[in-house]
Amino acid sequence: MSYLQQLRAQGRWFGLAAVAIVIDQATKAWVHANMPGEPRWELIPGWLNVVYSRNPGGLFGFFSDLAPFWRGMLLTVVPLFAIAMIVHFIVLGDEENRFTRPALTLILGGALGNLIDRIFRGEVIDFIDAQASGGLGDWLVKQFGTAHWHTFNFADSFIVCGAILLLITSFRPTRRKPIDS
Repeated sequence: MSYLQQLRAQGRWFGLAAVAIVIDQATKAWVHANMPGEPRWELIPGWLNVVYSRNPGGLFGFFSDLAPFWRGMLLTVVPLFAIAMIVHFIVLGDEENRFTRPALTLILGGALGNLIDRIFRGEVIDFIDAQASGGLGDWLVKQFGTAHWHTFNFADSFIVCGAILLLITSFRPTRRKPIDS
């Protein structure tokens, strides 16, 4: 089977990645249209808010202090390479673990969602503001110095969920194929 035929055979995974991109881009467009100037909308008091934020850097604002040209190159070229590798693994991956392709699909959809922002806006729109309060918040502050997470978006959530799923699958025992006698 040619690479193009294998690519077509995995079309459902690319369709799911497209759904992730649509969810991410639609929510960012809605927040961009409705939130600028608004301080925050409290959804779940003490836990979850919607805020409008623009992140020129990468994860947690890393690379924000780089010159715009180098930051743009780093945060565009590296993701393009990663996206190409993920597509390759989705197309040619084996079927030993049924969760590998869904995990890669989530990562692909999230990476493309944030890349679209970088290409068309020069930065990523973030809007989900999460924190923990009560006993969990106290424990997080004691362990990590904060109970407040960096503002993020659905693309980031898809990437993290996909990475966690991929990590879990890497610890699961693989089924061995029977040896033909």
